[in-house]
Amino acid sequence: MDEEYDYESLGNNSSMAQNAMAGALAGIAEHCVMYPVDSIKTRMQVIQNSRPATVPPLSSYPTGVGLRTASRNLWRGVNSVVLGAGPAHALHFATYEYCKEYLGANQRGHHPFASAIAGACATLAHDTLMNPFDVVKQRMQLRESTYRSVRECARQVFAKEGVTAFYISLPTTLAMSIPFQSVQFATYEFFRKVLNPKGEYDPKTHVIAGGLAGAMASSITTPLDVIKTVLQTRGSSNDLRVRNATGLLDAMSIIRERYGLRGFFRGFRPRVLTHMPSAAISWSVYEYFKWFMDARPATQQQQQDKNSLLL
Repeated sequence: MDEEYDYESLGNNSSMAQNAMAGALAGIAEHCVMYPVDSIKTRMQVIQNSRPATVPPLSSYPTGVGLRTASRNLWRGVNSVVLGAGPAHALHFATYEYCKEYLGANQRGHHPFASAIAGACATLAHDTLMNPFDVVKQRMQLRESTYRSVRECARQVFAKEGVTAFYISLPTTLAMSIPFQSVQFATYEFFRKVLNPKGEYDPKTHVIAGGLAGAMASSITTPLDVIKTVLQTRGSSNDLRVRNATGLLDAMSIIRERYGLRGFFRGFRPRVLTHMPSAAISWSVYEYFKWFMDARPATQQQQQDKNSLLL
């Protein structure tokens, strides 16, 4: 069977709905698989309250109960990711593919500037939609969190802090995400072409290139991620200085006062350990569905051609 169809340019060969579906599945897979490690990262980045919550040791629970309780706690807020990641990643990849096509990045040759603009547009769309869900997720990830559901958390945050709480970290998020995505896309495309010059569908290539891209991008943007976490969880802090943080510069000042320059790399290891496999999963799932959705029409067309010859 001839498989020389161009699956790599999904914007050319597939509908916007297919772009969105592949992106949604990739986003949900990426976030959910590594969610417990992301919870650990969030807890490491939060500035400690003046009166830290007391957490009973595992030994105080009946045999097996402590481990199960700790495991469940690391999964708190995952529903917010599922609700937000699907639509946000669908919008992200659909916007990226549309902008790439519109700006001419799908034409022959290298078009890094057009790809960068497409990535920036996709990031803006994704983060604007995802930011409120991310705030709820991080509030529920806190060790002392008492929220029982995503709905309860969102309602209480809105009642106590207003709609500003869901978007105060958006400028920081965008300041982090745009370079993050730029580095990730550039690194992924570089290693994909080095490892697979022919550009054929190769799961191993997508896993390795995606993992390297995620590790590099997350390493570079960790300081901004720490700032974002402080802003998104400020309403849950007993520390008045943190609770009244007004934005990016104020959060930077607090972190430097409390921990020095090292404070901007709190949670570095779990962040990299989260993004390296999650990027590998995201790119692998996305590339698979690109290939799968392109392969079906090609196979159907070949079957129709055979049927026409028989007739």
